[in-house]
Amino acid sequence: MKKKILVITPISHINGLEELLKKHFILTKLDDPNKKQVLKIVHKYDVIFTNPNMSKVFISKEIMNKGKKLSSICTASTGTNHIDLKFAKKNNVKVISLRNNKNIINKISSTAEHALSLMLAKIRKIPESNQSVKNNIWDYRPFIGRQLNNMKIGIVGYGRLGKMLVKYLLPLAGKIFIYEKQFTIKNVNKKIKQVSLKKLLMESDAISLHIHADKINIDFINKKTLNLMKNNVLIVNTSRGEIINETDLVSFLRKNKKAQYATDVLKGEILDKFNSKVLQYSRNSNQILITPHIGGMTKDAQELAYLGVAKKLILNNL
Repeated sequence: MKKKILVITPISHINGLEELLKKHFILTKLDDPNKKQVLKIVHKYDVIFTNPNMSKVFISKEIMNKGKKLSSICTASTGTNHIDLKFAKKNNVKVISLRNNKNIINKISSTAEHALSLMLAKIRKIPESNQSVKNNIWDYRPFIGRQLNNMKIGIVGYGRLGKMLVKYLLPLAGKIFIYEKQFTIKNVNKKIKQVSLKKLLMESDAISLHIHADKINIDFINKKTLNLMKNNVLIVNTSRGEIINETDLVSFLRKNKKAQYATDVLKGEILDKFNSKVLQYSRNSNQILITPHIGGMTKDAQELAYLGVAKKLILNNL
């Protein structure tokens, strides 16, 4: 007998995904449910299929307690901070993600490309200059930017996405500093140098973050680290909002009007994004550029991720 799967993220735009899931499961779709709606029906299902980008629902202890039949939670992402992993493990609910599936995720470059896009957009002040033209102003002076070949770019985290971004930056940047505490990298190019975190923070003109929101990295960017940075630094975040202490960041930006923050993620994104201090400050400041977690949201990446994790789910439920 087929297991029942509850999909709480939009999947209609992923070619072949519905057909694949229907072949192996009894499928129910709720494109954008709230917690109350999920709690009402989760007891009927063996599997939840989700994604942190387009869901208001944190897969919590409460939801898993209600879902007495739940055997698997499947997420089309590498990140899992939208799931209570400890409770899932304790209750033998398998969490299936893409974190260790290198054969799939190594083909997905979208987030690294987006990090570069955010960096260039803020360095060249593209959103602000575009808005100025829409307001019938044609004046370049407020929007004088920098050339990347005269800048030092810091990359925090040299995993899959950090490596991809470095590859894209090599023809463009002046110098590239890398902070990676897990291993020593081989300096394959004279532009690249592995440095201490302190040196990277103090000397980089722009800093791009590529670390997981593990317990040790919560509030990784805080008052202490910010105070080491240049007063006109650009910080780019395509990782998770939780690695930023938003109160400290906003305070830093208020004091340093030339500093900038470009992010694809917000703290409390699943449950409380619209109360984010970064979002609130951005409403009256051009120092911040925010996109709605679109880093991996390309047709190419979504098909690879969603179909890949669905096949992994099916193998785990045969």
